[in-house]
Order: sequence, then structure tokens, then C-alpha cells
Amino acid sequence: MKPSVLDRLKKGQKTLGAGIYAAVLSLVVLALSGTVGLLLHLPWLFPSLGPTVMLFFESPEQPASRPGNTIVGHGVGLLAGILCLYGFGLQNHTSAPVGGLTPTHVLAGALSVALTTLALTWIRMPHPPAGATTLIVSLGILTTPIQLLSIAGAVLLITAAGWGLNMLLGTRPSKKEPTQ
Repeated sequence: MKPSVLDRLKKGQKTLGAGIYAAVLSLVVLALSGTVGLLLHLPWLFPSLGPTVMLFFESPEQPASRPGNTIVGHGVGLLAGILCLYGFGLQNHTSAPVGGLTPTHVLAGALSVALTTLALTWIRMPHPPAGATTLIVSLGILTTPIQLLSIAGAVLLITAAGWGLNMLLGTRPSKKEPTQ
């Protein structure tokens, strides 16, 4: 099997080569998502996408980097965030970053991450950046239906683009281990 671009860069330039690979592809994928956001006038670039693309390109062999883990992880984070946002009655309140952190925001945020962690650990589909997605929602940063759909759309886009680029450049995802 022919070595991937990433393997060749690691061999020739060691960590600098791997860093250039990850940096360039992260730039391309996040710029793509941001451009879609600009065209749609919607938030298609938000904090949890950064660590997701970093996983794709820095650690493609890790289980957390798998496309399925990414989509399920952010989906679970989105649902847990919505559950806590509405469960604590924060849907019509000012977001924590704008209005200030309240005890209710703390409870909603902490519980949303705990629920996301529980679910993803239980189903053996880790994706740590999903913890940021759930906080974005439970703390009231992105909450409207169109913003929530934008989160889902952006996750799907960066997953397809990230894994498409990795595959095009010969970097294969890890094989999923059998569940016990």
C-alpha cells in the first residue's frame, strides 16, 4: 500500500510535516464551513469545530476522529444541550457570555456535558469536542431552530470534507474495534 501524504510528511519533516498537513487541511475545512456561513448568513463556524478538525488531521487514527463518532458525538451534544437549555428554562434568557454566568447556567452547562459524556462513553463513541457543542447550546450561545440546524449542517460538512480530504491524500481512518 502506498504511504499517505501524512506518512511521507512525518517521515521527511517529522513533526513539522505533520503540523503543516494538519494546519493546511484545518484551514481549508474551516474556511469552507465559514464561507458557507457567510453565504447563508448563519453560524456555520463555531468553537467545537476547531478541535474536531484538529482530531481529523492531527490524530486520524484515534477512535474519536472517526466520522461516525464525530456525527454521533455532536448530535448527542446538541440534544443534551437542548434538553438542558429548555429543562432549566434558559431558552428565552440572555446567553451566559452576554448576560453573565448564573447558577442556572452553571447547572445547565455542567449537566449537559455530563449527559453527553455518559451517552458517548456508554455507546463507545468518544468525541471530546462534543462537550463544546453541548455548552454552546446549554449556555444559550446558539439556540434558535435555524442556529441548531446550522450546527448540524456544519458538523456534517466538516466531517465529509475532512474525511474526504484525508482519504484523497491516502490517510485512512482507524478500523472500529468490535464492541464487547
